Amino acid sequence: MKTTILTSILITLSLLVRAQAQQENNIRTIFTHGKSGGYGAINNKFTSIHGEFANIVEVYGGWYINQRFLLGVGGGATTNFIKVPASESFAPNERMSYMYGQAGMVNEYVLGSNAPVHAVIHWFNGAGFQLQYNRPNFYNDYDYNYRDINSDTEWFYVTEPGIQVELNLFKWMRVSPGVSYRFAFEDGGKLNNDISGFNASLAFKFGKF
Repeated sequence: MKTTILTSILITLSLLVRAQAQQENNIRTIFTHGKSGGYGAINNKFTSIHGEFANIVEVYGGWYINQRFLLGVGGGATTNFIKVPASESFAPNERMSYMYGQAGMVNEYVLGSNAPVHAVIHWFNGAGFQLQYNRPNFYNDYDYNYRDINSDTEWFYVTEPGIQVELNLFKWMRVSPGVSYRFAFEDGGKLNNDISGFNASLAFKFGKF
C-alpha cells in the first residue's frame, strides 16, 4: 500500500515538474523567441507655438522588437516663420521668428503589426528648446543689412504621448497619420502653455517590419 502511494506521488511530481518545464520553455520574452527588425520614419507635424501655426519636421528610428515594440531615438524642429511679438522680441527692429526643436527617446507599441490597418501607441521623451532668430523674407536674404541675430536658447523637458493609425502599403513601407499632445515643462516642473499643444501628424516609415 505504502509503495503504491509513494509511486503515485513520485509519478505526480514527475508530471508536474515536466509540465512546469514545458511551460517555462513556452515563455516568450521581449528579446528572444520573436522576429526583430528596424525602421526609420519621416514625420511631419502640424501644431502651434505661441498661438501661431507651426510646422515641425522630424526623423526617428530604431530597433523593432518582436513586431511590437520600437526602441529608438529621434528629433525635429520647426520649419516655418513664427512671428515674435515686438513686446517679446530679442531684437524688436528685426523680423524675428521663434524656432522650436526637440530630441530624445522614441518608443512605439504596435497593435497587430501584420494587419493591413492597425493602431500604434507613440511616445516621445526628451529635451526641447526654443530660441528667437532673425528670418528675413526670401527676397532680401542677401540684403547687405542682414545681420545674424539669435537669442539665448531656452531648454525644456518634453513628453509627448500619441496614437497613430498605421497602414501597411508594402512590406517595407508604412504610412501613419496620428495625433499627439506635447507637454513642455520649464525648470521647477511648471507646464509651459506657449510650447505645449496638440499635434496632427503624418509619418512615413521604411524598414524591416
